[in-house]
Parts: sequence; structure tokens; C-alpha cells
Amino acid sequence: MNKKLKVLLSGGGTGGHIFPAIAIADEIRKRFPDTEFLFIGANGKMEMEKVPQAGYPIEGIDIAGIDRGNMLSNLGLPFKILKSLSRSKKIIKRFAPDFAIGTGGFASGPALYEASKLGIPIFIQEQNAHAGVTNKILSKKAKAVFTAYPKVEGFPDDKIKFLGNPIRENIILGMEESSQAKEKMGLNKEKLTILSVGGSLGSRTLNNAWRSHFDELINKDYQLIWQTGKLDYKDIIEETKDKKSQNIQILEFIKDMEKAYSAADIIVSRAGAIAISELAVAQKPVLLIPFPFAAEDHQTKNALNLVEKNAAKMVKDSEMEEKFWNTLMEVCDSAAMRKEMSENLEYFAKPNAAKEIVDEIFIKLQ
Repeated sequence: MNKKLKVLLSGGGTGGHIFPAIAIADEIRKRFPDTEFLFIGANGKMEMEKVPQAGYPIEGIDIAGIDRGNMLSNLGLPFKILKSLSRSKKIIKRFAPDFAIGTGGFASGPALYEASKLGIPIFIQEQNAHAGVTNKILSKKAKAVFTAYPKVEGFPDDKIKFLGNPIRENIILGMEESSQAKEKMGLNKEKLTILSVGGSLGSRTLNNAWRSHFDELINKDYQLIWQTGKLDYKDIIEETKDKKSQNIQILEFIKDMEKAYSAADIIVSRAGAIAISELAVAQKPVLLIPFPFAAEDHQTKNALNLVEKNAAKMVKDSEMEEKFWNTLMEVCDSAAMRKEMSENLEYFAKPNAAKEIVDEIFIKLQ
């Protein structure tokens, strides 16, 4: 490439939008170290902190989504949208990128819309099985739409490239043999081990499920790595102090997730897009509990894609009391079922997603 590349990226609001954008930028920077990058984010959102921490510049725009809990607070939304479009246009004209990549979140809509109006090639990376309204609209102008699922309703079929979600490199490179990981975590390598993860904040639904079945778990002699999140951690430690068991590790946060994935024989998890992409690479049998209040119930749609391929089991939030324990035990008690689920997960495992997305971008730009 003769001239210095300039790349615009926009994605934020949650780590699920931010980290794929950073992973794509990292891959481009590996190939073309002189590339100039600029991110556009939403003021007050986590991308304004996380993107600079990853070593990239970011400019903020004043944009927010619809507040369904307080409809009166949405009266100023049209003005925010107009202001964010104007600000995005100024940023893009000044930066003059060669192309733009959007990974979702509030800021991604205005940024990519204005880029497309200015004749700049745009690309979309959609993490979920269900496309958001903004990405559906933008997909008509996009050169390609990179997805984590083979079919995503609302996108033109000829633009979909099923390449997966870029995930943390340490998950891809750090997986190890299960018995070794168990020993490193102070667990018995011979015992069946369950890992429960509810996202960085934890999941009250999952926490309550383990509280309800704590004694049964001890009786079964299964091991549990239980990531509670910050909100419930102290209460759970207090509640279980008289029921100490070497089989159960209660952790507020898991830093070495690749070690926990490696140690697990079964994983219980929410069904966020990036979590599912990591679980697919880990290739461990998984019980998914979709978060019911995710936008347009996209976590349920994510989970159903795996259930349909017999790569996961699913229990709805509303059915936890009746179905959680029995469904989990069904998986625990059948080595054949666990083996089949692990093998079927390979279909969704895309460890080279960032590399293949960047390959495709440069093919489309030729």
C-alpha cells in the first residue's frame, strides 16, 4: 500500500460493541503500522475510556438511545440526533478516512450514515443473531456485513459474510488441557466441573439459581467455579460461610477467563454475543440463560441459533425454578451429550474472525 491508510471506527455503549472494533483496529495496525485511526463514540459511554486505554484516539458525539422507562426524557432526542449527525459530518470531513467500520452502539449510526453520504466505503460488524434497526438501515449502503451467524434477518443475503465475532486473543491462545487448568485453580482434576459466568456485573438470576441448589450441588460432589459479580458477592459469601466446600469456588470476578474455560466441563452463561463467540472457541458444553431484557430479546435469538444445531441447551429466565436444575443435571449425567455439544459448537467457533474480516475489507476495497 503506497499511501498511509486512514480508518474510522465507531462502536460503543457496551464491551460487546467496543472490543470487536478494537480487535479489528489491532489487526489492521499489525499489517499497516503507519495507519491513522480515529474512533467516534458517545459522550459519557464506556468507549470514551476503553478506546484510549487500547491506544486509539476517540472523539465524542452527544447521542443516546430511547429511554423506554421515562418517555418524557426522549423529547430532546431529535435535537440530539441532528446535533450528532452534524458533529459526525465535521469530524469525518476533517479526518477524511479511506473507509469506516461500525460495530453497533449509539454513535455508530450517525457516524456511518454521514460517512456513507460522503461517499466513504462503510462496513458493518453485527455481533448478534438479530440485527438492530440502525444496522438494518445502514446495511443497504454497506460494502459488506460481517456476522457471527449464517443468517441474520434484515440484512441483504448477498452482503452477509459469516466470519464470527473478534474475541480476545488470550482466549484463543490461552486454552489448555482441562486437568492442568483444574490443578492450577486448586480443583480436583477428576471431578466434573461447572463454570458459571454472568458477565462482568454478574447475573442475579444465575446467583439465585445456585443459592437454591447449593446443598444439592454439594451432595452431587460436582465442582463449581461461580463468578457472582460485584453486586451479590458479599451477600453470597456471608450466606455460604457455614457451608464451606472445597468443591465450590466463589469469585467476584474472573481475570484469567481462559483458565476457567479450560478447567470447565460444562459452562452456564448468559447469551451475549461475545460470550457466545468465546464459548464456541472454548468448545465446552454450555447451558445458556438469555438475559430477557436485552434489546429486541437478541440474547434469546443468539441462544436459539446454538440450540437448533444441538450445540447448547437453553433455559429461559422465567423458567429457571422449574427447569434449571433438571436441564443442568441432564447435561452433567451424559458424557455422550457433552461430547456431541462440544463437537457441534465448532460450527460457531471463529478464532480467526478479526483476521478474516480485515482480509474481506481489503478484498472489497480493490
